[in-house]
Amino acid sequence: MRKIHTRLLTSLLGIGLLLSLSASASFGQAADPLRLQLDAALLADGQSGKILYQKNAEQPLALASMTKILTEYLILEAINNKQLSWDDTTSVSAYAYRISQNLTLSNVPLRRNEQYSVRELYEAMAIYSANGATIALAELLAGNETEFVRMMNAKAKELGMENCSFVNSTGLNNSDLQGEHPAGERNEENFASAKDTALMAFRILRDYPEVLTIAGIPRKTFRPDTADAIKMDNWNWMLPELVYGYEGVDGLKTGSTTLAGYCFTATAQRNEVRLISVVMKGRSYAGRFQETKKLLDYGFANFERKELYPAGYQVPEQTTIPVQRGRVNQVEIAAAKPLSILIKRGEGEHYQPEAQLKTPHLIAPVPAGHVVGELVAAYHGPTVYEYLTLEGPSLERVALTTTVEVEKAGFLRLIFQSIIAFFTRLAQQIRNLF
Repeated sequence: MRKIHTRLLTSLLGIGLLLSLSASASFGQAADPLRLQLDAALLADGQSGKILYQKNAEQPLALASMTKILTEYLILEAINNKQLSWDDTTSVSAYAYRISQNLTLSNVPLRRNEQYSVRELYEAMAIYSANGATIALAELLAGNETEFVRMMNAKAKELGMENCSFVNSTGLNNSDLQGEHPAGERNEENFASAKDTALMAFRILRDYPEVLTIAGIPRKTFRPDTADAIKMDNWNWMLPELVYGYEGVDGLKTGSTTLAGYCFTATAQRNEVRLISVVMKGRSYAGRFQETKKLLDYGFANFERKELYPAGYQVPEQTTIPVQRGRVNQVEIAAAKPLSILIKRGEGEHYQPEAQLKTPHLIAPVPAGHVVGELVAAYHGPTVYEYLTLEGPSLERVALTTTVEVEKAGFLRLIFQSIIAFFTRLAQQIRNLF
């Protein structure tokens, strides 16, 4: 009998274990519906930085030439700050020249005795991932690549990148820099997490949207009609004109080294939805594009930008705000413009309007259109959304403003208001005694 009970118990435990494993497998598939074949990935809203999907997104991984997104950021920042202009010219150092001659790397061959414009070098970097051209730009801006790397790490910290380290401007392994690596050990590379990489992309798109003007060029000739002419085919093969063309893709940067595997930071826009995707340590050259397609397909299929509240909308619980010393004692407030945000399809009912006021009352005179706070779409759904930046949620709200002007009350009315206020406070104090 004891053996029978033992066998029965063993059988029940075995069945329970199988059911548990089955449930765990089902949960794992549900938790990662895309089942991407890579080490890390992230998908985000390009407007707010809201994270729509992530896999191992906090782990630092080799960044390869996606590094150049940060290099591009610093160059575009310098152009916008008038430190550089597109038409500025420079010669190249012996170091940049030697790297540019290595045709086992992505390069346009440069000459020591030539002058190159910032635009020429930037296009070679952004379209063709040219490493010698990248170093030449870094040296032009910072004086030398070592100082430029210091600028990169400082900018990364300023942007809020938390799991990253930069040792050169290109993303190459330091061993490819012929003993002239600007920082780090001989075999070191740049590292960043998928979240950090998405943050770089988010900030360059927001701060310098002109980045896409060059990033979206499918092919161009470097120095046409010269002996140095070289055809530059964009390594972003998901541009609509290229091999893995995808509707809406207009950037941003590929990368690959032995350590990094195959990486790609993409951005695509369809209608009013812009997405940013990052894939890191993909298994093959084509695989990074296939996995990126899965991410973008998921984003466009499952999310939409929706106008939740039109311009002029009034939160039912807060249609007015009190006004002191005015000809009226309250004024209506409304949304200054429509509130449109990226939401998961079918989740509109999970959002509720909230008025967040800067002050409990106003003091006349008050002009029409005076900002009194913000209209927020508070989410009460099943998903916990994160953002690439701390300010992300503030990018999904609009100003609440006064709908009309409130003039300051006349002298007699101010006296009358003061008397009313005095007796109101007195009555409140008397009530508090009992």
